[in-house]
Amino acid sequence: MLERIALHQTRLRTPGLGLEGKGVALGAKGLVLLPSLDRLVAWLSVYTREHSLEDLMASLAIQIVKSKLGTREITLSFAAESADRMDRVSETARLVGGFAFTGTSRHFVQYRDAAAPFGYDATQLISTDAALVLYHDRFTQVYELDKEVSLKSLLLRLMPHVDPSTIDDGGPRIIVAEQGLGPALIHYFVRSRVEGEVAVGEWPPTSAFDEGPVRRYVMRIPELPKRMRPLMAKTPGITTFLPAGPGVAVEMGYRHPVALRACPVFDAGGLVLLRGRGEEPWTLEKTPQMGDIRAFARVELRGGDGLDSAVATGSHLPDPVRVPLRVVPSPSPWRNVTATWIAPAQIPLLRRIAYALPHQTILRTQIAITPRGAFLRSSAGIEAIPLGMFFVEIHPSLYIPAGYDVTPAVAPEVLYRALGASSSQVLFIDSSAKPMAVDESAFAPLETQLLEAQTWEPLVADAIQRALDEAPVDLKLEPLGVFALSQVAPPPEAGPPQLGAGDGGAPQLPPGPGRA
Repeated sequence: MLERIALHQTRLRTPGLGLEGKGVALGAKGLVLLPSLDRLVAWLSVYTREHSLEDLMASLAIQIVKSKLGTREITLSFAAESADRMDRVSETARLVGGFAFTGTSRHFVQYRDAAAPFGYDATQLISTDAALVLYHDRFTQVYELDKEVSLKSLLLRLMPHVDPSTIDDGGPRIIVAEQGLGPALIHYFVRSRVEGEVAVGEWPPTSAFDEGPVRRYVMRIPELPKRMRPLMAKTPGITTFLPAGPGVAVEMGYRHPVALRACPVFDAGGLVLLRGRGEEPWTLEKTPQMGDIRAFARVELRGGDGLDSAVATGSHLPDPVRVPLRVVPSPSPWRNVTATWIAPAQIPLLRRIAYALPHQTILRTQIAITPRGAFLRSSAGIEAIPLGMFFVEIHPSLYIPAGYDVTPAVAPEVLYRALGASSSQVLFIDSSAKPMAVDESAFAPLETQLLEAQTWEPLVADAIQRALDEAPVDLKLEPLGVFALSQVAPPPEAGPPQLGAGDGGAPQLPPGPGRA
């Protein structure tokens, strides 16, 4: 009773069925038919693994339907909205053995598959008053509604599966301790320096023989140490839970078959604790007031009534504790080397190295000439001047030798104040722990202090009157005419050899045989 919808087909017989922008037949609702409850749980488990039900919750409805043969099946209906959503739902349905349909009110046709990329349409509608009619290429079935199933109640009734790997999972923990174990567990956490919060929850009595509500300590631990996790999982009277979503947690050592974080059906202001071993969950409609776990530590009072025996009768300043400053070698790598101290004997070598220094190094370096030698500073690093003793800057006005540390290991600010230098002085501590102070005003740019003053020779310009008296050269251009080469004079012919000036008029002949 189904026919495939062709491309650009516009006429459809199923009520409420229309064509989406892509040409796919789509109704206002989507529906998934599942044969049993375990298939519904499988669909929820597979779908929530990668997708959230948050966009489906507003229109999601789970119902148990009954056919004319008396068989009961489960339908899951929701707002279709788009073909992309229906594609995700139908793929999950085919994986778990279900069927996907689309429609609007009572009549639902099979959703598209590989055989019909644009969907299906019913060739003939069944005339019935049933609440649901499904058209499939394998069957056509009429169903009556039996009862509605709440998703929250279904999730609460599902038993978590045993999964010991969750014991080693990190993250926060919710620990519920019986009333008799609560104070001892709090003292154990305080003694072990475990931070957390604690509250007391009340549950209705389990039987008529209980005199009042059942009270348990509820503790929220942000990070439970790894060594304590097996203890919290195996100690009787203590149940540990792992948060699985807003307002819900699962017992440690178990895993819920459905990703509860993708099912926003629990109140974030309350707390639902799902236990294993088939036990009923613990539910708190509203999370009780919680306090710092350290505030509930065990209090101990000392004995004795002599409160006035420890009253001081006098006071005075304690004797000062003074130790000398030491400079010791350090294995740490050099960092922030920004100064060097060049002894007077090495200053001539600095004069020679200055010719090889690049412009940027000279520009960034400052120098102070003292009787103890030259002190050079550069905020970008002094390694470009490989001379003298390098210093590390530990304070804006305090330097220690590179490769050394000071002891006692006090803060640089404390050490600078202890040395008693003024704010206008820069301190250099050598390897023998002897400080040297240089005034800040003594430092000048190396660029301005590098070159010596040069003597210069005055030069007087020559008079230019003689050059002005010379007559200028007059050039005159004349036309060459038609036969330009006719006015060129021929070269002179070669004459007899010329006589030398110092041989009395006799020609100079080369020497030969028979000539003296």
